[in-house]
Amino acid sequence: MTFGATADAEDAPGGVPDETARRLYLAILADGGRIRFADVPEADREAVHGLVSIGLLVPNPMDACYTAVSPRSVSDRLGAELRSEATRLLVRAENLPGTLDTLTRAYDAMPRPPERSGGAVHIEGHIHIRHRISQLVSDCRTEVLTAQPGPRPADALEIAIQQDVQLLRRGCSLRTIYQPVAMSEPPALAYAEEVTRRGSLIRILDEPIQRLMIFDRSVAVISASEDHSTAAFISDPAAIAFIVNAFERDWCRADAIGRAAPPTRAAAHSAPERVGRLLARGLTQRAVATRLGLSERTVAAHISRLRDRYGAQTLFQLGWLMRGGRDDG
Repeated sequence: MTFGATADAEDAPGGVPDETARRLYLAILADGGRIRFADVPEADREAVHGLVSIGLLVPNPMDACYTAVSPRSVSDRLGAELRSEATRLLVRAENLPGTLDTLTRAYDAMPRPPERSGGAVHIEGHIHIRHRISQLVSDCRTEVLTAQPGPRPADALEIAIQQDVQLLRRGCSLRTIYQPVAMSEPPALAYAEEVTRRGSLIRILDEPIQRLMIFDRSVAVISASEDHSTAAFISDPAAIAFIVNAFERDWCRADAIGRAAPPTRAAAHSAPERVGRLLARGLTQRAVATRLGLSERTVAAHISRLRDRYGAQTLFQLGWLMRGGRDDG
């Protein structure tokens, strides 16, 4: 990227020229500190514009040339500008809580579901559950622990990636345990790549796990119905400690995924193939659904396709054929 208005503040702090502009400036100095307007190559015009914008070159219309200026004077000026900008930003940062104080009080006073005995709130309806979870994400200050047993819809992942990126930018940690089947689709892999790039940690556990979210080790969210249309929001400290210990136990058994290597290997086997392998091991349709975190209807659809592929009439025959028609007993 050459010097220009599109540069990020992180990429070009204080208007510092990039390498192309630096080389051009040094070449101008080597030629006596001047370059005629007409002698500027087309490829260097953007670099010249950048050098002029920060004051390292000054146009001289009378002589139709650019004249080099001492970087020392430019440095003094830019340093003063940066210090002034830093002071302004610090003042804004100090005043920001007071500026938003009215809104903060209104947010804290917002009606929330009443807490039931035992420190748990049951919320019904996916829309209401997602709304409450988004509140917990925005209120989170230190850590989120999650377990995701089955595939996540692409639209849910779009919401999750926006929330989780903001969470990570605030300095919170995010650890997630997935079953392999949850990482079998491109949207899930794209999500995993983005959040691991930003510091999230992901592990894969090829065992039955329950859907779970824990915020700041003070609120846990678990499913309270088979179709996940009801969720329990638990705040009892003893229950939270028990749930966190269970998560940490699963985390220790799960396969670690490096930050620079998102779990693309988890997609090596498609969901139908994983269903078939479990059937070949003798599991029932319901047991397969539980094992993979899928609905029985989804498992039934995979089994139907496998039956067509292998020409099997029964689950026993399908399992037999997928084992190669041999008796492992």
